[in-house]
Amino acid sequence: VTFFPAVLTLPAGGSATFFCNISIENNSGSEYSLNWYKEINNSQSQKIAGISRNNLQTRTEKYLLTNHTPAFKIEILNLHQHDSGSYYCGLITFFEPDKVMESNRSHLVVTAAPEKTNATDEPEMEEGNHPDYIKAVLLGILLLGGVIVLLIFGYLTITYRRGGYLWMMKCPDRISLQEEEKPPIASMSTVDYGVLEFQADQHTQMPPGTWPVDQTEYATIIFPEEKPVTPERGKKHQD
Repeated sequence: VTFFPAVLTLPAGGSATFFCNISIENNSGSEYSLNWYKEINNSQSQKIAGISRNNLQTRTEKYLLTNHTPAFKIEILNLHQHDSGSYYCGLITFFEPDKVMESNRSHLVVTAAPEKTNATDEPEMEEGNHPDYIKAVLLGILLLGGVIVLLIFGYLTITYRRGGYLWMMKCPDRISLQEEEKPPIASMSTVDYGVLEFQADQHTQMPPGTWPVDQTEYATIIFPEEKPVTPERGKKHQD
C-alpha cells in the first residue's frame, strides 16, 4: 500500500488531494475496505474516512472519497490551518480480519489564506478612472454628433443644388423670357449746338451814322432721329 504525494502545501480555503494505491487485484474476489487516518501529536492516529470495495464514491462534509481501483482518491475540502498534519491509508482485508496494511505517511501543510489586497485595490483604481472614462465617452459622443451634423449639412447642400439645376433644365423658356423681358432703352435725340454768326454784308455801304453794331446770335437746332433707309424709300428719293 502506497500513499502520495509525500508533501502538500496549500492555502486555507482550498482542497488537498491524496492517492492510495493497493496491490489487490480486482478479480481476486477478496473483500476489503480502505480507511484514512490522521496522526495527532505524532503518537495517536484518528480514523477520518473509509470506503469499501463496492462503493464508487463516498462524500462527507469534510472529505470526498472516490474508488478508482486499484487507486483510491481522498479530497480534504475547505482546508483550515488545523488540518495540517500527517496522513496515511490502511487496507483492511476480511479474510484476515486482524491484519491492517498501513501505507507510508504524507504531510499536509495548510498556510494562512492570502490577503485580498488586489480585490480591494482594483475597485479603487477603477473608481479613480471613472472621470477619465466619462470624459472619453462624452468626447466620443460630441465627435459623433459633429460628424452627423456635417453629413446632414452636406446632404442638404447637394439636394438644394440639384433642385436648382433640375428647375433650370425643366424651365429653360422661363429663363429666356426673363432675359428677353428687359425694360426698353429709351432713345435719345442727338442735340447739336452750333453758333451762327450774322454779320453785316461787307459790300453794302451803310452811312456812317446808321452803321449797325456787330451782333452775334445763338440758335439751338434739334435734329430729329434718323430713320433707316429702306430700298423703297431710297428709290423714291432718287426719283
